[in-house]
Amino acid sequence: MDVLLDTHSYLWFMEGNNLLPEKARRTITDARIVKFISMASLWEIAIKTEINKLKLKIPFSDLEKEIQIDGFEILPIKFVHLQELMQLEFHHKDPFDRLIIAQAISEKMTVITKDENFSKYNQLKLLWQ
Repeated sequence: MDVLLDTHSYLWFMEGNNLLPEKARRTITDARIVKFISMASLWEIAIKTEINKLKLKIPFSDLEKEIQIDGFEILPIKFVHLQELMQLEFHHKDPFDRLIIAQAISEKMTVITKDENFSKYNQLKLLWQ
């Protein structure tokens, strides 16, 4: 199983936040599972950091190295993801989340998220929400 973390899931994992359930944490730390963080999440983190809506425990410039240390792969935004995005129903209006949903569907990944809006997409596999 490959997993794609929603932005908050990755941030909570990276920070050791107790809001991330134990089942999600075990899945993320399981060496047999390939873990991804979307470029859309990194874009969201950059924007929110820049406008002071988010405070990281590390400098943004160190984030790529931290992602690698934590054993994640960065999922680029591909044209096929945008094609999937254009077919999504508008259950969720957040552009970053919609792209993460489209990527997960396209790549047949399970998403780790608490966002209940993700469950409105029947073709999406979820953990936690």
